[in-house]
Formats: sequence, C-alpha cells, structure tokens
Amino acid sequence: MDWTMKLATAALFLGLTMVVTRDEDEGDMCLYEALSDTDAVLCKGLEVFYPELGNIGCMFVPDCNNYRQKITHWAEPIVKFPGALEGIDIKKGKLQGQELSPYQPPSPPAKTGFHRYQFFIYLQEGKNISLHSKENKTRASWKMDKFLNRFHLSEPEASTQFMTQNYQDSPNYQTPGTGSSEPRDKPK
Repeated sequence: MDWTMKLATAALFLGLTMVVTRDEDEGDMCLYEALSDTDAVLCKGLEVFYPELGNIGCMFVPDCNNYRQKITHWAEPIVKFPGALEGIDIKKGKLQGQELSPYQPPSPPAKTGFHRYQFFIYLQEGKNISLHSKENKTRASWKMDKFLNRFHLSEPEASTQFMTQNYQDSPNYQTPGTGSSEPRDKPK
C-alpha cells in the first residue's frame, strides 16, 4: 500500500473514531458521539465551538460534566467556516454584519427527546435581509423554507448541526436530593 493510500485510510479511521475525554469530577469517561450518517448529511464545512466542549458540529452534546445543562447558559458559540475564501473573517470565526435576532442558547423542553440545532451559511446577493415582526418573536414562529424563498437563497454554502436534549432527561442526571438517577434511554 503506497503512502497516500495509508494516509487516506488513517484519515478515514480517525474520522470514524469517537473522541473520548476523562470527566475530572467523576473519574468517568466523557463520550463525544458523532451523529448518525443520516443526520451527518447536513454537516458540510462548518465548525461550532463552545467553551469546554470544543467543536461539536455533527455531534451529540456529551452527557457528562453537566454539558447539557451548561450549554443552556453559555454565550453564543464561535462558528467557523474554514472553507471560506482567504481574507474573509468567518474563516476564523469572526462574524460581521447585521444581527437579525439575538442568540438564544439551546433549551430543549424536558421529555421531548433530542433536538437539532442547525447552522447554515448562505451566499447573500445584494438584497437586504430582515425578519417580519412575528418571525422575530421566537425560534419556532417562522418557517425556514418561506424565509429562503423570500430572499432567493438557494443551497447553503456550508452547514452543520448538533443535537442535545434537556439535561434532566439525560441518563446521568441525578434528581436533586436523591443522589441517584433512574436509567434512561441513550441517543439513537
């Protein structure tokens, strides 16, 4: 096997390997689980960095170190588009332009399972983009397909997503005062 084939095989192996870190508080392993192949189709060139977590694009938020609870309070992540043209700030995670609505951290309701949090980069061609007043009320009050059609936005230049659930639904959640948790379903 020549060196390029070995390099490609090693890259593929590393891409399929799950990242594991040690949970310092509990001495347990912290598993960073990749999204399924079906969900990974949306993962095209964007990186999403949160403090303590690193890049969680195309991942489940780990169920350790209270990450699923912490993420509901953190400031907005750093979003990088490494495939952007040279000299563009978004390549380094520095977003510029008009903010249409303020950042709202992931906050999935209890007992609703895993929720997807998606990020898209579209090429904007000249037209100013704005939200209608009813669209600006909550995340769920507008429809993406109508928004894209209104501003003639086609396929995204880059995208990614991550999934998380309410921290109280996590398998490692301990009910306050009991010191134990009930077994719960793992991500599917």
